Order: sequence, then structure tokens, then C-alpha cells
Amino acid sequence: MDIATAAFIFCAAATFLHLLTAALTYWRSKRAERATRRPHAGAVTIIRPVCGLDHYDELTLRSTFAIDYPDFEIIFCSASEHDAAVPYVRGLITAHPHIKAKLLIGDDQTTRNPKLNNIIKGWNAARTEWIVLADSNVLIPETYIDELLANFRPDTGLVCSPPLASRPHGFWAELECAFLNTYQARWQYAADTIGFGFAQGKSMLWRRDDLNAAGGIEALGAEIAEDAAATKIVRQGGRRVRLVDRPFEQPLGVRYGKQVWDRQVRWARLRRATFAIYYVPELLTGSLLPVLAGTYAAWAHDIDPLLACAGLGFVWFGTEAALAWAAGWHMSRVSPLAWMARDLLLPLLWIEGLRANNFNWRGNSMSVSNVPAPANNRQI
Repeated sequence: MDIATAAFIFCAAATFLHLLTAALTYWRSKRAERATRRPHAGAVTIIRPVCGLDHYDELTLRSTFAIDYPDFEIIFCSASEHDAAVPYVRGLITAHPHIKAKLLIGDDQTTRNPKLNNIIKGWNAARTEWIVLADSNVLIPETYIDELLANFRPDTGLVCSPPLASRPHGFWAELECAFLNTYQARWQYAADTIGFGFAQGKSMLWRRDDLNAAGGIEALGAEIAEDAAATKIVRQGGRRVRLVDRPFEQPLGVRYGKQVWDRQVRWARLRRATFAIYYVPELLTGSLLPVLAGTYAAWAHDIDPLLACAGLGFVWFGTEAALAWAAGWHMSRVSPLAWMARDLLLPLLWIEGLRANNFNWRGNSMSVSNVPAPANNRQI
């Protein structure tokens, strides 16, 4: 097989996968529209860790009190009494006396994961069978609990939602949308649809006894990322991680270039450290290498390479536009530029994910290496 033929086969295979993942994600979005409300499944506790107030955090935290479900409690967790979110959370609790809610303060420092340390006290205080861990920047719809419970089946160990970026202000926020929505969420939904879902820490619905059987909330400290630990615990127990059919929003507001890049580098290093075998093919998932391969194959076979490049670009980014429009996800006139910028950055991001182990999360210096597993980490 000559180089041109190999390039054509690679381009065709990558483009087919791109179309397939978009089709599977579209199907999931349509299934969400047909979903019926699940009968009341028992009391639910929602644990929301807070750490400062970012863009839209006031909106997202307030949305917790608008959930339409007959029996739920909210537990907010802060590591410090002096955190900027504490006065706002207390005001929300006072303003909604009809909702069971409380704020717990304290830093357990049981694991190397600051977010998990903040959550532990909430998990220990919860008294319900169902417990949801929900990040402070998730915009919670009224049907939040119903949508999570609707996907919990006999073979399920965990139900999650990837973040769906919305309300971007400026190009860098548009770039973050490009990473989160039609790229990362698309691949996550495609994997989940064929039975290979990965946990996402933004929203995680657990059955208390399942995680307690695996060693309790501290077992999520077996990995530097609690969602990676959750995925492995659930799979080792012979169960599945499932995603909700309709992802929950994460409003972005203003973003800056370094913010977006540092966040993507952090996630890349976490993925490489926790799921190394799946990190390797990430280099091939964007449009850059397939389009270059297809352009070269066209040139080698005396086809106008510029026409081939433009045609492939139209197929790749037109597919993303069609998916975003059909699924009701954010899309603007800037989106195609953001998608192209993202795909140009993906090879650099992949290399940066390999280059080092350190990263910074909300002022905490962390490393993906040498993470000890808790002694009581068992399977479910």
C-alpha cells in the first residue's frame, strides 16, 4: 500500500467516525425529547461544593432551589467560613425556607483532591439512598433529579452528565464551547451509546450503598480525578456508567485564553494519567490530520488539493453545525472559527498532556503522579 492510499483510508475512516459520533449524539438528544417522567423513586440529597464565586455561580446555585421533585435536600459544602460563596449560600437558604437545605463548613484533607475533601462531610451527613454530587457551576433544570434517575437501570452503577457550555462572552469562551460541546460531549455520548460511558464529575448520581460498598466517598481519592476513580470503581464491579440523554448546562460568561488553555491541559494530563490507553488515539480525533491526509491523497491522485481541503472542512464543520443546531446547543457566527481554532490546537494540547504531570486547580498545586489509593478501596 502506498502512502497516498494509506492517507486516503485514514481520512475516510476518521471522517466516517466523525459522522457516526455526531449521529449517535443526535439520536441521544432526540431520545431526551421523548423521555417520560420517572415515578417518584425516593428521597434524594444533592451535595454542591462551593469554592469562590465565578461567572454565573449565583444563577447556578440558585437553580438548585427550583428543582421540581417531591422529596430532596440540598447540602452545600465549603472548605472555609471565609469563602466568597458562603454569604450568598446562606442568603439562598434563608430565602427558601420551604426547601430542606444546609451549609457545612470544614476541610477534611483526607485525600489529595481538594474538591473531594470538600464533599466528604456532605456525603457523611446525607441520609438518603440517592445522592447527587453536583458542581457549583452546573445550571440545574427543574427536571434535574428526574432526568438523572430515569437513566439508572439494574446494570447501572452511576449516572452522570458532561457539561454543556452555554452563554459564552467573547471568543475565548466560544473556544471553550468548541472544546466542551461538539467535540468532548460528542465523543462522550457516542461512547456511552455503545455501552462505554465515562463518569463526569459535574453531576454524578450515586446509590449510597453502592459507593459505600466500594469503600465510601474516600474511595474516589484513588485517582487524582474523582470521576476517573468513579469510572474504574463502577466498571470493576461489572456495572455501567450512563449519561443523561440531555446534558446539563454550564454557563461560561467571560473566559480568557490562558484560562481555557490551562483547563484543557489539566484535563488532558488527567486523562493521560488515569486512562492512558484511551489517551493515545486522542491525537487522531480532530479534523487537522484527516484533512491534511485527504488533501495529500487528492494531490497524489491529481485532484485539486484546495478543493479537497475545502470539501473536507465543509463536511467536518458542517456536521458539527448540524449537530449543534439539531440538539439545541450553543452556536453562533463565531462557532466555525472556534471549531477550526480548537482543531489546530488539539495536537499541541495532546503533546502538552504528555509533557508534564503538574497543574493548578483553584490555587492548589497538584500532580497526576504518585496518587496513593485508599486502603479500603473495593469494588461494587
